[in-house]
Amino acid sequence: MIAGAGPVGLTLALLLARRRVPSTVLESRPHREAEGSRAICFQRDVLDVLDRVGCAEDMVAEGVTWTTGRTYYRERELFSVTFPAPGRSLFPPWINISQARVEEFLLARARAEPLIELRPGHSVTGYRQDADGVEVDAATATGGARVRGACLVGADGARSTVRRLAGIGFPGRSFDDLFLICDIKAALPFPDERRFSFDPPWNPGRQVLVHPCPDSVWRIDWQVPPTFDAATADIDAMVRRITGDRPYEIVWRSLYRFHERVASRFRDGRVFLAGDAAHLYAPFGARGLNSGIQDAENLAWKLALGGEILLESYGLERRAAALENLKVTGDTMAFLVPQDEARWQARRSALTRALTDPAARAEIDSGKLAEPYWYVDSPLTTSGGPVPTEPGVPRPPSPGVICPDGPVVVAGRPTRLRRLLGSGFVVLTARADRVEAARSACAGPVPVEVYGLTDIDAEGVVTGALRACGDSVHLVRPDGHLAAVLPAFSGTALRGALGRAAGESPG
Repeated sequence: MIAGAGPVGLTLALLLARRRVPSTVLESRPHREAEGSRAICFQRDVLDVLDRVGCAEDMVAEGVTWTTGRTYYRERELFSVTFPAPGRSLFPPWINISQARVEEFLLARARAEPLIELRPGHSVTGYRQDADGVEVDAATATGGARVRGACLVGADGARSTVRRLAGIGFPGRSFDDLFLICDIKAALPFPDERRFSFDPPWNPGRQVLVHPCPDSVWRIDWQVPPTFDAATADIDAMVRRITGDRPYEIVWRSLYRFHERVASRFRDGRVFLAGDAAHLYAPFGARGLNSGIQDAENLAWKLALGGEILLESYGLERRAAALENLKVTGDTMAFLVPQDEARWQARRSALTRALTDPAARAEIDSGKLAEPYWYVDSPLTTSGGPVPTEPGVPRPPSPGVICPDGPVVVAGRPTRLRRLLGSGFVVLTARADRVEAARSACAGPVPVEVYGLTDIDAEGVVTGALRACGDSVHLVRPDGHLAAVLPAFSGTALRGALGRAAGESPG
């Protein structure tokens, strides 16, 4: 059972259905109304997850692709960051598309899936769990309902009822400053790129962020003082600072406060938390919904396989990811909203020096963009030596790191490596003559597919990206992360790594 039919809950249900696991999705609202842009930035690795549920290509076709982010200080450009071209990947580094539109894509898929039962207008009011499952009480327009399932996942947002009923704490902080969002429809002469402005003359001491969205819609975020009143503010004058004299239309507006919180635990027996129910971050860096979808992917394959070690590893892995995201976004907020005069002075100094000193630009923090967390310290990972753990540092293809992508040919049909992932474990042997021995070593109840790289990687792109050589073997988890990298084939070592990654034993 899944509480919440937002993007995280629907993604989880669709990933479970792909593994032939039925689910019931309980949504408190009778109808989910599309409301503004909300989360808009989707990262390439998350698009791979959404590709597994059949939505990514539609999202990319409709969304706005951007590869450049520009940062300004008092209307002077400090620097720009350009992401590399997609290369051999099907998906661009980033697309912008509204959360509401993504929900529509996911909901259409869920309605067509016979293994998913959608129950709108069902508000969770209580639950009881025992050794066999969880029984949920839900309020409905006609009274109430009782639903039973093996587990309950709270994907019901920041004010999660499931989290409250489980008695799970949600420590953290909220910021006093407010942020005003306006989605405006206008024909602006800007390229499709993110623009971040520190201290523009028309918003001194604060920030303004502009993002392109589909259908000539632009998302504008203003940091505004705690006393800001949207009812009396001259919002037209604020918008005109961006649009000039060009006509525009406000299609959505929202005033909100940033929160930085992580649940004290992500699991209580057969009850799990995911998405905003488990963590809240300031949105600079797009780590909220991207991380929530990765929660769903991590949890789906573990629920499908079952077992105490696997289920416990969900909280270990995803809470570690949440704490890293909290630190990254917390550091950003410390620069954007300094909490004392010393930090204000440090911020002003860094911004001023960055106008003429390129070295000072490293001190400017407008948000480090989202990336997958690396499970190098997970109990499911067979260690392969030290891996850098700082956010934003390039990782080698080592255990815990997400598997690279590239073109492959399987059974005469061209595809991509990541499209072979998702249903079960995948073993990639550097030598084709090791395939049968690897299959024999992995025989058992855990689903495993084995491929010889020389059979599927004629161009050598994947082999190079994996740094596969000689007699090496790569074991890939269903969520695309490398579970083990063996320098030489050994049936015993492969079987042990698989057992560890599948939660059959502590290691």
